[in-house]
Amino acid sequence: MRKGLIALLVLLVAGGTWAWFNKSTVLLFAASNFGKHDVAPNRPVPWQKGPDVATLPAGERPPNIVFILADDLGINDISTFGGGVAGGLVPTPNIDRLAGEGAIYSNAYSGTASCAPSRAMILTGRYPTRTGFEFTPTPDGMGRIVSALSAEMDSGLPPLTYKEAAVEGAPDFDGQGLPGSERTIAEILKPAGYHSVHIGKWHLGDGPEFSANAQGFDESLLMASALHLPEDDPNSVNAKLPFDPIDKFLWARMQYATSYNGGDWFKPGGYLADYWTDEAIKVIEANRNRPFFLYLAHWNVHTPLQATKADYEAVGDIKPHRLRVYAAMVRALDRSVGRIMASLKQQGLDDNTIIVFSSDNGGAGYIGLPEVNAPYRGWKLTLFEGGIRVPMFVRWPGRIKPGTVVDTPVAHIDLMPTFAKAGRAPIPAGLAIDGVDLLGDDPANPVGKRPDDAIYWQSAYYRVVRQGDWKLQVTERPAKTWLFNLKDDPTEKRDLAASNRAKVDELKALLASHQKGARKPLYPHTIEAPVAIDKPLGVKFKKGDPYIYWPN
Repeated sequence: MRKGLIALLVLLVAGGTWAWFNKSTVLLFAASNFGKHDVAPNRPVPWQKGPDVATLPAGERPPNIVFILADDLGINDISTFGGGVAGGLVPTPNIDRLAGEGAIYSNAYSGTASCAPSRAMILTGRYPTRTGFEFTPTPDGMGRIVSALSAEMDSGLPPLTYKEAAVEGAPDFDGQGLPGSERTIAEILKPAGYHSVHIGKWHLGDGPEFSANAQGFDESLLMASALHLPEDDPNSVNAKLPFDPIDKFLWARMQYATSYNGGDWFKPGGYLADYWTDEAIKVIEANRNRPFFLYLAHWNVHTPLQATKADYEAVGDIKPHRLRVYAAMVRALDRSVGRIMASLKQQGLDDNTIIVFSSDNGGAGYIGLPEVNAPYRGWKLTLFEGGIRVPMFVRWPGRIKPGTVVDTPVAHIDLMPTFAKAGRAPIPAGLAIDGVDLLGDDPANPVGKRPDDAIYWQSAYYRVVRQGDWKLQVTERPAKTWLFNLKDDPTEKRDLAASNRAKVDELKALLASHQKGARKPLYPHTIEAPVAIDKPLGVKFKKGDPYIYWPN
């Protein structure tokens, strides 16, 4: 008996020691095998059908609004600006056509350098200083696992900081949402007779207060987890990123699932980008006789990197493998845009529909592809131009002249008031909106006048303002101030902070003014992640390389 107890104790000690030195393996195993949802088989979505006959001709109704949002798309991933994936080997003809048939906003910015706050700014037209929605919600347990994995990886970067106490005091993933008291564009458009539909990624919370249905959308087909296809699907080509802890978590934890109007999870009907497009076309057909707002929030080109075999073969022999998969994902996104445009034309809605295309932020450095944001510095999770410069194209036949180029700086906060004005839906009295109308009456400069001529970005202590051609970045970790003149130096190579203290002080005063009376973040940031400014993940960081910490 005594020998048996000793043997058991030895096994427990040995097992505990192994688990201690293999924490990430244990955590990933737990993420892969515990706490996952049941997912039912695919089934048809019962989309609500509008009237069989329109009460007004299409030209007399308020315009339909279709907003297509990509995820983590780099400014150099589309060929509109002369670039394109893999040195232009994979053009984006449908996105290019949308841009060419309307307005190209050549200085367009995301709300911030991560996804969820940008989406909140798109829907509300308001900064985090008003809403408190400042950080991207992360799935429960993700911070702990990513922190453990990061500590084991030899990237050369400074260590990631994980704040366990902040996690314990924060709401769970579903509860980290945009407050129900905020007014979204779907709610604003409702009195004007619009039927609003959300398809795809939401990332603004779930449940009675936070879901798309709770925030004014009549229908929502939600991306319930994060796989584009099942990992073992015979039609899927996968590219895993051994140098990225987030990627390891996603492959371990995420599922292939969707849900309709808050119901149970079920399997989508194909590769997500194609499935969302199939369903979006059904929405267009069902609502052809009434004004509708369609928010199509794609998951492409976000990790995990997965493409269909057909797209993978179509893009050709591109190397490395992850770049070829990524290129195939861009191809699928471009195909979606073309199919949406074709559907609107087929339904006779083309001339009275506004189509807007953008991305939630710049391309991610953690995919290890150095050219996605070229020629700009930085990535998603930095406020350099590469992290916040995004495509923004607006097509409205008869209202916007094809080939229009608007150089005035614009941002995601401008979309909500633009959609409201176009939809003949007044902003409620007393509701402060930070964005301006993108489609004003002056053809030479249609963008509305912005207070202080300034656009702001922030994530905790990392803050940025652009006023005119000047851009100031300030952060506390590491303590650093950058000043750039974007007219002369759009790629932020020449820091003028030391030589122009007067301009630094002027712009710091703007940042301070922007923070006066600001609402505190709804929940604390739990991670401070180091991000190299000029090197993607997978390229060894060396002492002296510039970096920032991104608080989230």
